[in-house]
Amino acid sequence: MKPVMVAVGTRPEIIKMAPIIRALKRNRIPSVFVHCGQHYDYNMSQQFIEELELPAPDYAHQLKTCSQGAQTAQIIIRMERLLKKTDPATVLVEGDTNGVLATALAAVKCGIRVGHVEAGLRSFDLHMPEEHNRRLTDHISTYLFAPTRAAENNLKQENVWGDIYVTGNTVIDAVMQHMPIAQKKSRIMETVNFKKFILATAHRAENVDDLAVLKNFMQAFAEAPMPVVCPLHPRTRKRLRQNSLYRKISQFKNIQILPPLGYLDFLVLMKHCELIITDSGGVQEEATAPNIRKPVLVARLSTERPEAAEAGFSHVVGTSKEKIVNMIRNVLTRQRSLPQKSPYGEGNAADKIVEILKSKIPF
Repeated sequence: MKPVMVAVGTRPEIIKMAPIIRALKRNRIPSVFVHCGQHYDYNMSQQFIEELELPAPDYAHQLKTCSQGAQTAQIIIRMERLLKKTDPATVLVEGDTNGVLATALAAVKCGIRVGHVEAGLRSFDLHMPEEHNRRLTDHISTYLFAPTRAAENNLKQENVWGDIYVTGNTVIDAVMQHMPIAQKKSRIMETVNFKKFILATAHRAENVDDLAVLKNFMQAFAEAPMPVVCPLHPRTRKRLRQNSLYRKISQFKNIQILPPLGYLDFLVLMKHCELIITDSGGVQEEATAPNIRKPVLVARLSTERPEAAEAGFSHVVGTSKEKIVNMIRNVLTRQRSLPQKSPYGEGNAADKIVEILKSKIPF
């Protein structure tokens, strides 16, 4: 009996694949859990696996820091070897990272079917490497698990050859499954200095590698009308230090800098904050979960999560300090009620995906 391979490489992938790993186990479907090595730092990978009480990966690669092209090539080579060794019935990948594209390419070259979880997302901004990755992966996948009708429409307009299924997004499954655990285990609120606060994150290369944009973000946080709690991604911390900004930012009374956080701590911060500012795609989705429901300012020029904006959860504000600060004031003063339901599903996406696999693959 051939297994299903579940391949991950970054924190968001681990989180969003966790419900699928559990659903496969509940259905007694053999599986192989693989970490392709894109995030090799312990805090960005193994910590999340342990926090979510998942089994350790059956196989885990470790890559050294290198260019995006070299990283993609290394993952293809390593995953091809592993695919020949394990011979899975299909390979499940999630999202839009280099590891996702590399694993999908390796599988196709080995004649193995690919299932793309969270297929059909589009920012329509080809400056983003993620846009290349997600488009290419969609066009070589056999099974495309679209989280929404809008994502399904994107796939149909591009005439992808694989089978399309609208399943909802497993990120909602993950939030609903893990919030009770987070509230029991996390002590992060004991470290927060403010009763009411804004939660802010930034990590995308096009933002934090651009000194002008990085300064805009930090100045906006400093001038915000409510204190800002800012867990720093390692990349962001590195850029702040390289540009002699870290010490200055740490001294602002309106900003509390936190180290990179585990998933459970971050869930609790999202639940307790008043507003979220982020350039993360996954956070835009998580904020719509019924047990979080927080407004989000998207600090980017575009988003591949238009459903959250259309539902009233998020607002694309760009990267200028003035626009960010003005929108913070607008959102905090308007106090608009948010929808009770998430546009990304009801928390049963993983079960739908596994049921589809059961109907397509002979186990």
